[in-house]
Amino acid sequence: MNARAMTARAAARVLGALAVLLALAPPPALAADPKPLRVIVFGAHPDDCELAAGGTAARWAGLGYKVKFVSVTNGDIGHHQIAGAPLARRRAAEVKRCAKILGIETEVLDIHDGELMPTLENRRTLTRKIREWQADVVISPRTNDYHPDHRYTAVLVQDAAFMVIVPSFCPDVPSLRKNPVFLYCEDNFQKPNPFSPDVVVPLDPVMEKKVACYDALESQFYEWNPWLFNYLDQVPSDREGRLAFSRKRMEGRAAATADRFRGKLVELLGPDGGKAVKFAEAFEVCEYGSQPSKEELMAIFPFFGKP
Repeated sequence: MNARAMTARAAARVLGALAVLLALAPPPALAADPKPLRVIVFGAHPDDCELAAGGTAARWAGLGYKVKFVSVTNGDIGHHQIAGAPLARRRAAEVKRCAKILGIETEVLDIHDGELMPTLENRRTLTRKIREWQADVVISPRTNDYHPDHRYTAVLVQDAAFMVIVPSFCPDVPSLRKNPVFLYCEDNFQKPNPFSPDVVVPLDPVMEKKVACYDALESQFYEWNPWLFNYLDQVPSDREGRLAFSRKRMEGRAAATADRFRGKLVELLGPDGGKAVKFAEAFEVCEYGSQPSKEELMAIFPFFGKP
C-alpha cells in the first residue's frame, strides 16, 4: 500500500470517528435545558389554592414547571363537628392528596385558622417561603375579601413583594436577585375595585384533575361548606354520587369563570378558540413586583399560541 492510500484510509477512520461522536452528542438546543419556571401560590386555608389555581398548576406541572401551594393557616376550625389538631391533620392529608393529583408540592403552615395577622413575624415567614422556592411567579388572593385570613394572606404577600429582594431583611435566606411577577387569583368582590384579569387559562385539558381535587377535599366540600350554607341534604352518600356532585359543582365554578371573561379568552385565543373554552381560571397582575410585558406574560402562561 502506498503512502497516499494509507493517508486516505487514516483520514477515513478519523472522519468515521467524528461522525460517531456527532451522532451521540445532543443537538445544541437540547444540550442544556432551560431552567424550569418556579411558581408559589399562597392561600389562607387548605383548599384555597386548589380552588383558585389547581387547574393552572396542573397545566404548568405538565410542562415541567415547579409549583408549590402554601396554606398560610392550618384550617383547624373549618368544620362544624371537629376542630383543633385532628381537623388540621385531616386537612393537611387532603391537600397532600391534591398535590399528588396535580403533580406539585404543598405545605401547610402552623398558624391557627381564623387567627392570621399581618405581623412582622408572618411577613418574614412568607418572605422566606418565596425565597426558598426561588420563585419566578407568586400568586395570592386580593385584599378585597370577606374573610380576615384571606385579606391578611394578601397583605402579607404584598408586604413581601419588595422585601424578597432586600438582602438585609431575613438575611438567613439569600434574597432573590430578580423580583418575581406577583399575580392575584379571581374573586367577585367589587369594592373598592373589581377583579380585572390579565390572563384567563383554559382548563378543559385538566378539568378532571380539578374535579378530583374537589373530591379529595372531602371535609370541606362534602361536610363543612354544605353544612355552613345549608345544602348538606344534597350531598350524596355513595361514592359514584359524590363524584358526580363534585363534577357538577367544580365544572359550574370553572364554567362561570370562562363565561365571565369570554372576551379575554377571545382576545387570547381568537374568536373560534376563545368561544370553544368551557372551563377556566383567571389571574390579574399585581402592581407590586416585576411588571411583565405581554410577551413575558404569555411566556409564563404558554397555553395560547397566536390568535
